[in-house]
Amino acid sequence: MFTIRLAFGLRLILATLLFSSLAQAGPISTGHVSDRGQRAYPRRTLGGVSVIDTPIVRAAETFARQHGQDFVYKHIMRSWLFGTLIIQHNETLRATVDPEVHAVAAILHDLGWDQTDGSPMVSPERRFEVDGAIAARDFIRSHSHGKRWEERRVQLVWDAIALHTQDSIALFKEVDVQVVQKGVVMDFEGPKFGVTEDEYAAVAREFPRDDLQHGVNETITWLCTTKPKSTYDTWMQPWGEHFVPNYTAVGSRVFDRLLS
Repeated sequence: MFTIRLAFGLRLILATLLFSSLAQAGPISTGHVSDRGQRAYPRRTLGGVSVIDTPIVRAAETFARQHGQDFVYKHIMRSWLFGTLIIQHNETLRATVDPEVHAVAAILHDLGWDQTDGSPMVSPERRFEVDGAIAARDFIRSHSHGKRWEERRVQLVWDAIALHTQDSIALFKEVDVQVVQKGVVMDFEGPKFGVTEDEYAAVAREFPRDDLQHGVNETITWLCTTKPKSTYDTWMQPWGEHFVPNYTAVGSRVFDRLLS
């Protein structure tokens, strides 16, 4: 009996220590820890953060800059760096998160905000998150290095982008998906998940946040105006009700009228 109690007590202690080490990072998937986060990749430093530097990551950054306003580019770069810092502060995440998947997903997560007239990435009926996820998947499959990606990695990018505004779902997905969402959130809520004030400030100096609020407000107003059906019953609905004339949603109907 003593042996059984001792074994149980040791298990309880180990479980408590493991939970404590992960608490700062929020929900973590329960799958086994792999070594995919420890693969050797070329690196560079941005905003004081050491980040992965592969051809597809460089191409994703160029692609995102071509299809987004300046404030969007700075936002996605900060989101990537904040997510990278979250990973670096957590041993389990360092060993588990695929840094190339994380980088591509974070950098391309707002392709659905492309306001270019006739953008092939923006649909009239889908949520912008889904537009962005589809565009990122197409980008990966068209890139010479992305063509060699396992489908599992492509799916992780799709899920991370499609769910990055839905923490009630994203935080119960794979850790790669979770970290993308947390990096995006940090750009709006400040340092957390182990990231220090100094680290956060260094990233913001490299990619200033001065135009974030105006840019986001303008973009969400544009989405409510041009894609009303995909803003109903989402976190963007308050913007629609405030900015779009005759924006109504009664019962199961989406809108009676959009514009007067």
